[in-house]
Amino acid sequence: MTPLERIPRNALVWIVICMFSLVAPHAIRLPLWVLAVYVLAVIWRTLVYRGRWSFPGRWVKVAMTVSCFGGIYLSYKSLVSLEATVALLLTAFALKLVELVRRKDAYVLLFLGYFVCITEFLFSQDLLITVYTFFNVVLVTAALVALHQPDQHEFSRVPLRQAGIMLLQAVPLMLVLFFLFPRFGPLWTVPIKSSAAKTGMSDFMRPGDVAKLSQSDEVAFRVKFDGDIPPRSKLYWRGLVMSRLEEATWSALSPFEVPVQERRPPPMDLQGTPLSYSIIMEPTRQNWLYGLHYAKSGHAGVMQAPDYRLFSPTPLEAELMYSVRSWTDVTVDQNLSTWRRKIETRLPPQGDQRTRELAVAMRAAAESDQAFVDAVLHKFRTEEYTYSLQPGVLPSSDGMDHFLFESRRGFCEHYAYAFVLMMRAAGLPARVVAGYHGGEVNPVNKTVIVHQFDAHAWAEVWLPDKGWTRVDPTAAVSPLRIEGGLEQAMAQEGSFLADSPLSPLRYRGIPLVNLLRLRYDALTYRWQSWVVGFDNQRQFELLHDVFGEISTRVYVTVFVGSWALVFIPVAISLLRRRDLKRMDPLDESYLLFCDRLGEIGVTRQRGETAGQFARRAIEALPAHEKELRRITRLYTTLAYAPREDRGSADAELLQEFVTAIKRFRPERRRGNDGPDTAFA
Repeated sequence: MTPLERIPRNALVWIVICMFSLVAPHAIRLPLWVLAVYVLAVIWRTLVYRGRWSFPGRWVKVAMTVSCFGGIYLSYKSLVSLEATVALLLTAFALKLVELVRRKDAYVLLFLGYFVCITEFLFSQDLLITVYTFFNVVLVTAALVALHQPDQHEFSRVPLRQAGIMLLQAVPLMLVLFFLFPRFGPLWTVPIKSSAAKTGMSDFMRPGDVAKLSQSDEVAFRVKFDGDIPPRSKLYWRGLVMSRLEEATWSALSPFEVPVQERRPPPMDLQGTPLSYSIIMEPTRQNWLYGLHYAKSGHAGVMQAPDYRLFSPTPLEAELMYSVRSWTDVTVDQNLSTWRRKIETRLPPQGDQRTRELAVAMRAAAESDQAFVDAVLHKFRTEEYTYSLQPGVLPSSDGMDHFLFESRRGFCEHYAYAFVLMMRAAGLPARVVAGYHGGEVNPVNKTVIVHQFDAHAWAEVWLPDKGWTRVDPTAAVSPLRIEGGLEQAMAQEGSFLADSPLSPLRYRGIPLVNLLRLRYDALTYRWQSWVVGFDNQRQFELLHDVFGEISTRVYVTVFVGSWALVFIPVAISLLRRRDLKRMDPLDESYLLFCDRLGEIGVTRQRGETAGQFARRAIEALPAHEKELRRITRLYTTLAYAPREDRGSADAELLQEFVTAIKRFRPERRRGNDGPDTAFA
């Protein structure tokens, strides 16, 4: 193996640093044995470098590969899921280190490292993850730089600085590509991770489901209003409309269960000024979106269902930003169709008999449907019902009977369930609505942060002349939940985020912690809206605002012109420096010495050694013999001494040589006839 094919020690160290840095963000989702493979690979390669072990043979490599495939399959029960595929890639990345022999092997490993960098974006596009990934790109580039320094055997940070400079030089091109390059749809899709931590609301609801979700401090979505933010009590974010009750479980109707004539919402007479706002949703792997009462969106890919909720035709595999307008006072479905009335009054044939009988009796005593609704709310408000995140487990049969007449402790879904059950038992169309209520207002950027613990369930009742009307039984039991949020409502019980003791939201009373949290969230919103959410629609709007009407000719002109602004300065710089080579101080000073002698006619000939040149110079300038001999001796010592004989004295000799060159000022000799004559 030639010296140029060997991997320098400095490059090998940088490669090892890259490996551990690249696997670090994946560590929490990888089996422990994969991390052990990384440690084993580094130890093996280190011992090979020191000559204690040898590179693995063919059958050893086959055994390691088969073992890793088997381990991945046993850990994930699959080889084609996203987590399994990434784990397989990371394992192969580690094993490649063991067979790293020549520089070409290192090239393969580092180019694969760039690909490993972007795999983290399959799991998160958070701002901190992006910053960390950029740092990893710098590390991989530094390893490539070190690979091109074959004489560097001691660890050096110089490649890191050079890599940073190279990437900073690429920033202008990156900006041009980001803002101007056409944003095509993906040629293929990658399914989101199957083990998502928080997916938000499900399309079914049992007593206790929302309470479990309310133990999470994850962000569900962020909202930015164009004007003033409505009061918290008005922020009911509709997500799912659940019209079917089976086996004590509420669920939404599938699109195929809705008749063709009912699949499109009827036209509405929209009057008044709507609320305008934009929402950035976190990926949920679900189709439903969120908005206030009667929400409409002009964003491509956001549709309105027959029950007036928003949804996406495809599951949300990534963050989605969409704009919405809501008419919060509009009357919805003033005339209810026969099919809809049948669906919204249907109950199982049996179960919760005491609750049904109570509902029939209360309706008979009420003067109207509205009076019946008020009577049920009055019952929740005045009797000993408790709002709790720890309501206990209801029996599998007659659960609402147990809740209403015995335990009397429940979360929002318990009260919404019981209320809708009573409405339907009395013949009133009613349904459960699941979504979120309220949200935290960030004073830094005036956005509303809706967390998972803001998950909420309420009811909608159809009333003559009013259409579908929102009724929140929780407001009757715990008004503080609606006005102040879950944290205040659970202050006495102490159950708010009980399972998340390290959540920053539990320390909002500490001003500095709360300020840092809110400022970071404001930065995250800006990142999501301007970078992650910068799709083709946002790109077109930006170009239209800057350049006016966008035509093909204008776009091509702007695109080519931007590239020219980036590449022309680079090309000029390269052309100006094409003949310049980076020289060390020794050669640079000696060339200066030759130039000064050349100015007085003593020119160094092609192929002439330093000693030969010095002898000719002494013949021409005998007065400078001492200086010429000293400079030549220093140059010969520094340039031609064996490398292993060099020591710390080199620096002193070089400084002496440079100083001697600076002080060397030969003069022209004037002849008898007047003109200057030079000695050759």
